[in-house]
Amino acid sequence: MQIEVMRGELCSLKKGLAAIAIAALAAATPAAAQKSKGDHDRFPFFFPGNLVVSRSVYDNNPQNVQVGEILPPNCAQTQGGCGGPGGAPYNGSYPLVWNDDAYDGSFGITSKIYLDQMFPFGFVINSLEVPNSSQRGIGGSSDQLVTSFSSKSELALNLSTDHKYLTFAGYVAAIDQLDASNANTPGAIDPTNPVGENVYRAEAQVDAYGQFQFTETNAYSGNNGRAVIWNNSNGADFFYTAGNAGNGSNPQPNGIILGAGTQIISPANEPESGQNPGTPTPVGSFNITELGYKADKIGKDDNFRGLTIFNNVLYYSKGSGSNGVNTVYFLDTTGTACPNGVGLPVPGASLPTSPLAYNVQNLQSEGLPSNMCILAGFPNVPVKEVTTVAFPFGIWFANATTLYIADEGDGYTGGTDLYTHAAAQTTAGLQKWVFSSSTNTWNFAYTLQSGLGLGVAYSIRNYPTGNNPGTGLPWAPATDGLRNITGAVIGGYAAIYGITSTVSGNGDTGADPNRLVVVIDSVGNTNPAVGAKEYFFPIREAGFGEVLRGVSFTPGS
Repeated sequence: MQIEVMRGELCSLKKGLAAIAIAALAAATPAAAQKSKGDHDRFPFFFPGNLVVSRSVYDNNPQNVQVGEILPPNCAQTQGGCGGPGGAPYNGSYPLVWNDDAYDGSFGITSKIYLDQMFPFGFVINSLEVPNSSQRGIGGSSDQLVTSFSSKSELALNLSTDHKYLTFAGYVAAIDQLDASNANTPGAIDPTNPVGENVYRAEAQVDAYGQFQFTETNAYSGNNGRAVIWNNSNGADFFYTAGNAGNGSNPQPNGIILGAGTQIISPANEPESGQNPGTPTPVGSFNITELGYKADKIGKDDNFRGLTIFNNVLYYSKGSGSNGVNTVYFLDTTGTACPNGVGLPVPGASLPTSPLAYNVQNLQSEGLPSNMCILAGFPNVPVKEVTTVAFPFGIWFANATTLYIADEGDGYTGGTDLYTHAAAQTTAGLQKWVFSSSTNTWNFAYTLQSGLGLGVAYSIRNYPTGNNPGTGLPWAPATDGLRNITGAVIGGYAAIYGITSTVSGNGDTGADPNRLVVVIDSVGNTNPAVGAKEYFFPIREAGFGEVLRGVSFTPGS
């Protein structure tokens, strides 16, 4: 009986996704037809109404790391020091290589980025490889961009405000470079960072024809940029970004403080080799002193992961780190919405067009001035004091009164109970929040979890079985929650696509092969009992040596 019910739901799901794809394509046809000068002889790579998933593939080369290699790179020349005299315990062979994270806390290896175009019901149409050093004709001075394979917070995909471009972030480096994700940027050096190398971060834009442009930045030194949105409407020309900075001790240099959290960046028009990025330009900041709490380490309240724009307001999520509040924020351009660290956007507010003004003399003592606040109704207690911690990541508005938040779970891998612990989580999955005009607050409705398989181990072809000798825990990944999300609404129902997070006995669970899933939720429903019957279905699974990171609709959608 249960099997027949599931078959019926799957059939309805496929019909619903097909309807969404057709509606998106029909609505986008005029935009797709507007070719710019020089496009007339080119054939589009992306077509409106489809999905794009960002994927990374590890170069499975044992020579990437030598057993006994002292890490991080050039660590002896830094004040941060090295991982220890024993060196890396494993070579570069996948997946044992990720056990080196236990020796080198900054461990990561740069890897290729692919943008996979898919039908909304799951069939992969084609893949676009982002320029990288493994390709013929790509040299040291060529435009190129990579990600860090185990950095699970990277490669969010977003459409520009005119919906004609995809944007994402990465590193200006060759593949197989060690620890780039925790390296300094050339213009923001922290001598206490144990990674003794300098790597620019960069924002990428790609159009419907598969043409790339990269913009280098000194932001996110010591850590990573996570999400980018290009505001290119009504004469604007800015990237808004989210991420984190710092991999050294306290106090942090000015460049680290300035390069954290939220940035506003002017897109470059020249090749990477001709760019010379300057001091990072923050656009927003939050400090828990707004809520009456004692200040954290400067800059660490701005450890943002998710990013979206809705009704001309920038929204961010924070879901990691031991400082600050794990919750949903917005940037206030009016100066009136955040009197006590909590508030609502002012109707008619505009997007920011200039960096945040600050006094450089106060950076070390006070950090950046605050112009952000927690969205009213969302958690407002610091991580250090709350009993049940949430881990918000992706943000997606179905409409002005319905907001979906992906929660990636707590990532617990502390023992043989890792699967049962993941299954027992109450905040992990897809949270639904509904706005009340009577109380002027957002209210939690329910968390969608059915079918997500929290804590249920699954197998990967050619992946090891049994236990990882480095951790003593099972290799098999299990879903722990969701990270990046996107969605579409048709006929009162929202189809929400999400990239899963995982737990396992892998040395770094960010390197686990994960999944793309979809659920259809009735937008108007607020009954948890009804929500509990709405199922997630997997429509894409990463293979051996692969990870999935971001999801968006195609340019023109």
